This record gives sequence, C-alpha cells and structure tokens, in this order.
Amino acid sequence: MNPRCAYRGRLGWVVLAALVSAAAPAAEPPRPLDPALAGAFAARVTERHRLDRKWVDGVLRQARVLPDVLAAMQRPAESKPWHQYRPIFVNERRIADGAAFWKAAGDEIARAADRFGVDPAVVVAIIGVETLYGQRAGSTRVVDALVTLGFHYPRRAEFFQRELEEFLVLAREDGVDPLRTKGSYAGAMGIPQFIPSSYRAYAVDFDADGRRDLIGSRADAIGSVASYLAEHGWRRGEPVVVPAKVRGEAWKPLAAAGSKPSVRLSEARRLGVAPSSAVAGDPSVALVELDAEAGPEHWLGLQNFYVVTRYNRSQLYAMAVVQLAEAIRARTRKGGG
Repeated sequence: MNPRCAYRGRLGWVVLAALVSAAAPAAEPPRPLDPALAGAFAARVTERHRLDRKWVDGVLRQARVLPDVLAAMQRPAESKPWHQYRPIFVNERRIADGAAFWKAAGDEIARAADRFGVDPAVVVAIIGVETLYGQRAGSTRVVDALVTLGFHYPRRAEFFQRELEEFLVLAREDGVDPLRTKGSYAGAMGIPQFIPSSYRAYAVDFDADGRRDLIGSRADAIGSVASYLAEHGWRRGEPVVVPAKVRGEAWKPLAAAGSKPSVRLSEARRLGVAPSSAVAGDPSVALVELDAEAGPEHWLGLQNFYVVTRYNRSQLYAMAVVQLAEAIRARTRKGGG
C-alpha cells in the first residue's frame, strides 16, 4: 500500500516512496527523538503489549527524525491530474516487467487467486504499482519514518504513533529487525508495501516456511495481497469498473460521493449516467471522474473497485491498478514476459 495512503486505507500510503525520496532535495540533518517523547511512548506501549522496556528504549534511542520524510509528505503523486499520474504506472516497463513477474511466479499467483477468489492480474498490478515487482521497496528505515511522522507530523501524529506501536509488536511477533528494516518514507514495507498494522492483520505465510515474510518472500507477498483484497470484500468473477457517459447535471453529486458504491445502476441511469458496456443486473455503483488530457472521462466503479481503494484510497491509484492489470493480462495472453 502506498504509504501516502497508509492512513487513507488500511494499507498503504507511499506509492512513489522511492521515486519521491530520490528526488527530494537535501534538508536538515537527521536528529534523535526527544528523550521525553520517547520515554512517554515507551511507557505506554510496554505496558500495553508487555514488551521489554529496555529493548523499546534501545530501539527508540537509535531511531532518527528525518526532515526529508516530512518534506516528501508534501509531494504526493496522487496530487497530479490523471493524465500525468497514469503514465507513471501504466507504461511499457511496468507492463513488460509485470508479464515477466507473472510468468516467473505463475504457480504462486494462480494458487493465491484460487484460494482467495481474486483476480490474479490485479494482484500482479498492485505489486507493480507499489514496488515495481519488488525492485523498489524503499530505502528509508521504517522506524525512522514512523518516529518522524509520529512525533513531528501533527496532522497524522496519532495514526503514525499507532503504526510505530504496531511495528514494535510486529518485530516481536514476526522477527522483523526494527533497526534494519527499510521501506517507504511513510513506513510501508516489503514487496507489497504493507504498513505495520496491515502486516499484522493481513499478511499470510504463503510459502509455508513458518513465518510471514513480506520483505524476502515473493510467495508471502503475493498471498498477502490476495488475502488483503479478499478480507476487504473482493467478489470473485465480478468486474471492477466499466466506462460510462454522462449527460445533464444531475450526476455531479454522485461523482463527488466517493468510491464506495452508493446507488443502484438504475438510479445512476436516472441521474444521467450510462455504462458504455453491458453490466449484469442492477448492482450498486460509484461514479469516478478523471481529469484526462482531452477532458473529463467517467467510469462506474463496482464493489471490486472499492476494494482496490481500500489498499490506497486514491481513485487515481485504483484506476492505475485496473488499467495496468488489463495491460499485463493482454501481454501475457500474447505470450509476453
């Protein structure tokens, strides 16, 4: 999950973590966390989770506040218009590498899709958008990112302190080294970029080696993305989005209502929205409006589109995943990869 959306969805918030961090100009040097803040936090979490106080104090003492992380938080990729955002993720490299990833991990992907009832192409595309199939998993120490944001980013301080707490518990439960684990500038980690709370809640041991390892195990990463989608309500065999056309003005409140399907298709039709391809039955839908280069384009998002936005709440992110998935699927059918 994109680290910038770690607080937006249960997972992820940092889709362009590595790219943005690399582009960030030099800022103030790293500095230790204030001992008073560290002590108060350590007292709370050790009491709540029976963690070793000396160990927690040692981790926090070695953590660093990173001004570059705070700067990166001000430059989310999701602030771009669709016609600029789409080429970042739906491009020849991600399609070709996605087809190659699917070919290399075909058995694991097929097994995950069958077990969890999800679309294998969407699983591949999420990993492609998040980390370019594991090639860009982030270079910031997770503990530094969470300490920085938890104590120096007031707007989301509570959220990131909670993720720091989850990270320390995860380190104890799953053997994750809190001082060596690296990820995005917002604390997401591993091949699928799970934030700590999502790692604890949704990661699975898909290679049956006795531990959940999203950093080093391709199989665990694939299974965990599939698990996440299934846990958030993916409907087997159903479409994700369909293109649509609009007329009049009555549809506009629907476009502003968000990604969760909130009206029946029949009601959307009454408001001037017409799907451009066949849709079975009368499902609940959401209306997605994107800023394309030639003007607005519209899509009807169904339940599975909403599920993708649970990974990252940005509609741009979800549409990039959908379109990359379809491009990868088409490439694999042609024998690419």
